[in-house]
Amino acid sequence: MNKILTLSLLLLTVCLCACETKQEKQNAFDDQQQAYIDSLRGVNEQQANELDDILNTMSEVQEGLRLIGEAEGRVRVERNQGEGANKQALIEDMAYIQRTMKENKERIANLQQQIKTTSASNAKVKQTLEAQVAGLQEQMEAAEKEIAALREELAKKDIVIAAQGDKINALESNVTTLSRDNEQKAQTMAKQDADLHTAYYVFGTKKELREQNILKKGDVFRDGMVRSDYFTKIDIRATKTIKLYSKNAELKTTHPAGSYTLDKDGQGQMVLRISDPRKFWSVSKYLVIVVK
Repeated sequence: MNKILTLSLLLLTVCLCACETKQEKQNAFDDQQQAYIDSLRGVNEQQANELDDILNTMSEVQEGLRLIGEAEGRVRVERNQGEGANKQALIEDMAYIQRTMKENKERIANLQQQIKTTSASNAKVKQTLEAQVAGLQEQMEAAEKEIAALREELAKKDIVIAAQGDKINALESNVTTLSRDNEQKAQTMAKQDADLHTAYYVFGTKKELREQNILKKGDVFRDGMVRSDYFTKIDIRATKTIKLYSKNAELKTTHPAGSYTLDKDGQGQMVLRISDPRKFWSVSKYLVIVVK
């Protein structure tokens, strides 16, 4: 009887152990599956963020093209006024067109880089994005040709007006002075606009930043000296994504919460995404990031 009881207990123990082992294996499998799902979700979120950045920049390029077209239309209308043309308005509109063309070129360059380095694995998606950017590039090239032709037309118009007789010859000196003053004002406005939208960023290890006197005892610009030549200069309207090529990153300068995110790309490397440029750069036009 004792032998039977002992054997029964042994069999029960084996069954319980087997059940526990099976449950442990199932739990381990479930954990692996969940980890895989979380990983996929992270990749999908990353790809969605990258795609949003690309599409937003495309919209900005399209809006830039629209604004260029509007300014070009104003210039053509004013040009047709002949002697009654408002030269100040012409100068300001042409300066605006030039600035917007420059911004759009920078955005397109960023787009090309974003598509090149995106973690999206779908070849058709990449091809579609590349085709759309190529279309925007063609529109920009066409706009450049139109603006170049418009400049030539304006130059010829000035020559014709200047050759219309003694009355205009008598006023030529005053007109030249006025045009020069207006042009200088337009250039000053353009510089002020560029300065307003210019910022600088740098990222590196603590050692690298210390060697450049950017970081001292954990503080940024402790001695008040800023080496701008070590920073990358950007237009805050065009640059909204900065790849940091590192798995860890920390902002050392102050920038308002909610105006940016630090995400990881498909390779696990950090990317700074600036969602609200005006707010992000409101405290400081210098960005310092420590990477590891």
